[in-house]
Amino acid sequence: MAAWWRAAAVLGLAFLTAQVTPSSGSNKCVGRNFGHGSVVCQCNSTYCDSVGSVSLPPPGQFASYLSSMAGSRLEPGQGKVQMNSTGGGLRLTIVPFQKYQKIRGFGGAMTDAAAINILSLSAGAQDQLLRQYFSSEGIGYSVVRVPMASCDFSTRLYTYADTPGDYNLENFTLAHEDIRMKIPLLQYAQGLSPQPLYLLASAWSAPAWMKTNGALTGKGSLMGKPGGREHKTWAQYYIKFLEEYAKYNLTFWALTTGNEPSAGQMTNYSFQALGFTPEEQRDWVALDLGPALHASSSSRTHVLILDDNRLLLPHWAKVVLNDVHAGRYIHGVAVHWYADNFVPAEISLGVTHHLYPEYYLFGTEGCAGWSPLDRGVKLGSWDRAEQYAHDIIEDLNNYVVGWTDWNLALDQTGGPNWVKNFVDSPVIVDAKQDIFYKQPTFYSMAHFSKFLWEGSQRVGVSASRETDLEYTAFIRPNSSVVLIILNRSSSVIQFEVWDPAVGYITTSAPAHSMLTLAWNTK
Repeated sequence: MAAWWRAAAVLGLAFLTAQVTPSSGSNKCVGRNFGHGSVVCQCNSTYCDSVGSVSLPPPGQFASYLSSMAGSRLEPGQGKVQMNSTGGGLRLTIVPFQKYQKIRGFGGAMTDAAAINILSLSAGAQDQLLRQYFSSEGIGYSVVRVPMASCDFSTRLYTYADTPGDYNLENFTLAHEDIRMKIPLLQYAQGLSPQPLYLLASAWSAPAWMKTNGALTGKGSLMGKPGGREHKTWAQYYIKFLEEYAKYNLTFWALTTGNEPSAGQMTNYSFQALGFTPEEQRDWVALDLGPALHASSSSRTHVLILDDNRLLLPHWAKVVLNDVHAGRYIHGVAVHWYADNFVPAEISLGVTHHLYPEYYLFGTEGCAGWSPLDRGVKLGSWDRAEQYAHDIIEDLNNYVVGWTDWNLALDQTGGPNWVKNFVDSPVIVDAKQDIFYKQPTFYSMAHFSKFLWEGSQRVGVSASRETDLEYTAFIRPNSSVVLIILNRSSSVIQFEVWDPAVGYITTSAPAHSMLTLAWNTK
């Protein structure tokens, strides 16, 4: 708790508990329509909509939470479980004996840009924004991805070891972006969260003097070979980063072997990257990163390979994980969503899981507005909310154990971003008015992060006939059931749910909606 108050003092939030009262129940969305299909919910220093702390009704009843293009935002409802079927129509049957993966968590990234935008707000609005993500009244984020040094969502190019030839990393130092921005915000978020946050570190580029192209950007990889001087120094850079953050009581659950290694193999790539082939990544983990981490005080930190688009699977996993020397240091495979339309999930994620079931699959980056055909911020876009929900359901149904959004907050242009690679975010900040908007994608994330607790286990669901509904079901650690449903069609779809343990739930999914149903079984 001491770390929380230190962070509060840095942010000017030390006495906010006397000024801001967390909502104990459901507060309604203050909707604004910017002409992109639906509304955003506007928040300021004193008010923000919230579903509040959720508790389920007693057995024999169910809870529902609805978000829709028409404007519902986690709208709560309740109904009775029936003992008899209505007969006919669509039925979704829960199959509890079909058990799959367990959930790790959901979250977003504390980039330099996210920190800049959060800190551009007043102390009260900062508190509101972070509560929305991390408090028990918020949507239950438990994962935060932290870039190691700069990425495109920074305002400048830097690493922590920019002194040429510093192979012993004697001049390694965190940046002011870490010390004055990201670390205080992470400490504050941890203070709001009812459980320890899972911090995930990803590096974009090694220092330029270690690289074949002598630059942080573009096509380039580490000089020399795995086991050599540059590769060992790069592994120690990771250890130094973990040690420096630990001084602020921030420990990392996992690190990745580097953001999008395929990007560093592309000619004329415009921002920070470090190229690795799967063979090079395999040998670097086996000879350098794995042993260095194992010998450090951070030996329990998980190692996730790939951290790139899933179309590289299962080939990348085969190359790295078939090697016993690399495989023993690795815990999981990290995937991004940007090329998901090019390869079916069952061929990439599903095959990888079945080949290597002892390694978990984890979604580490996704955002809307990245495509040149649909670029930047669109306030109130419902189509993007559906893209999120579709991808998360597809990932969950193919053994992924968590899903991490990209920037926690951006400005109205989708930045700052030094290379003008502007994208969208679930939270958009308007610093001049001291307000922020919660996008429909924020609620897409909420339908999963709020209800799928850590340890929730996916179970089977079978449909009685073909349907436009997309769905996934989980049994939580307390034996309650959560069923998440996406209706991307323009029609209301009536259906019933049969849980053999409790009975029948009769309900409907409005056109263009997300629906979370939850009930106790005992």
